[in-house]
Amino acid sequence: AKNPLAQFRKPTNVEEVLAGPMIADPLTRAQCCPIADGASAIVVASEKAARANGARAVRVNASVLTSGESVSAPDIVRWGTDIRTCALAYEKAGVGPDDVDVAECHDAFSISEILHYEALGFCAAGEGGRFVESGASAPGGRKPVNPSGGLLSRGHPVAATGVAQISEIVLHLRGEAGARQTPDAKVGVAQCMGGDKDGDTKSCTVVVLSR
Repeated sequence: AKNPLAQFRKPTNVEEVLAGPMIADPLTRAQCCPIADGASAIVVASEKAARANGARAVRVNASVLTSGESVSAPDIVRWGTDIRTCALAYEKAGVGPDDVDVAECHDAFSISEILHYEALGFCAAGEGGRFVESGASAPGGRKPVNPSGGLLSRGHPVAATGVAQISEIVLHLRGEAGARQTPDAKVGVAQCMGGDKDGDTKSCTVVVLSR
């Protein structure tokens, strides 16, 4: 990651990732996020207060939190809570996947990020792998995701992760992300989730921001 605050900043390749110690087949160590010490903060204010204080504010278009179902997930590679939360956030914000310029998602494991791509509507169900291979989610791609390095590179300070994702999106919307800046970013999405229940997530939150 080009994020100077990331735990892992050195480039790696597919061969090195696959050669790592197996944690839970087929996931090797590099495909499982490291727990990190960290903190993050955001200031939420009215438009009037932000202007009065000269803040370079961005707009919160939607902030949605949903909880998981009380029944087992019918498909463990289609997280219903994730899909539902993303759809609600887009509806409330009045935007769609095509409007998103940059995103941060909860990539606790490599497969998680692929499923989030699909839930966020960046690609069709089952097409997440091809989406990655196309380079669309990479820096400079048509839909850059996790320019911070995500949980897998930046690290996962657990309770601070969701706010760190929002903070990263704000930097891009302000044009303050340095070497990892997404050019002319106007709309950003931060997606976070927690827990697991019978193949689905216990809770999911999606925040849509714009400048």
